[in-house]
Amino acid sequence: MTNTFKFARTAMLAAPLALAAGMASAGGLAAPVETVAPTPIAPAPAPVMRGTDWSGFYLGAQAGYADITGLNPNPDDVDGAIYGVHAGYMYDLGSIVLGAEVDYDLSNIDNVGLSPVAANNNGDLDDILRVKARVGYDAGSFLPYVTGGVVRANTSTPDLELDGDFYGLGVAYKFSDSILVGGEVLQHKFYEGDAENLNNNTLRATTATARVSFQF
Repeated sequence: MTNTFKFARTAMLAAPLALAAGMASAGGLAAPVETVAPTPIAPAPAPVMRGTDWSGFYLGAQAGYADITGLNPNPDDVDGAIYGVHAGYMYDLGSIVLGAEVDYDLSNIDNVGLSPVAANNNGDLDDILRVKARVGYDAGSFLPYVTGGVVRANTSTPDLELDGDFYGLGVAYKFSDSILVGGEVLQHKFYEGDAENLNNNTLRATTATARVSFQF
């Protein structure tokens, strides 16, 4: 009887150990499997918009229209065609483009009105010479800019030299590496030189021109 009791007690103690061992061998007590999170893929960088290099010398031609407000009492303005050449240099600082230019226009505008008396409505505009400074914004293939400087106009009948200043707006488009196209609108005022001898020195001119330039 005693041996039977000892065997039964031993069996009762061994059963839970055997059950635990079986569960462990079946993976019930195995260490959890570590899951590695996928590596995030960085998005492709956005394309960077790069400006155009506008630096360099250029020369070209322009043609357009001029509206002249003379000194005569006639309220109607005098207008006509102008055409000429220009040359300059631009330096690209990045977003800002600085420049300097000289341009020269011929004109077929007659009877500008350099006399305050209508009967003496004379003065033929022969040519206009400008010395310019320019400040532009590099917008890729486009270059909008402001410009200003000094101007001299020569007239005949009578022969006068009229000096003054001007300001205006322009835009250039880089059609290719060496060809630029664009336009300008300028407002002029003449009040020096022979304009000081006029009875009322308020001679003004507005010009609008289309331009083509070769850059090198």
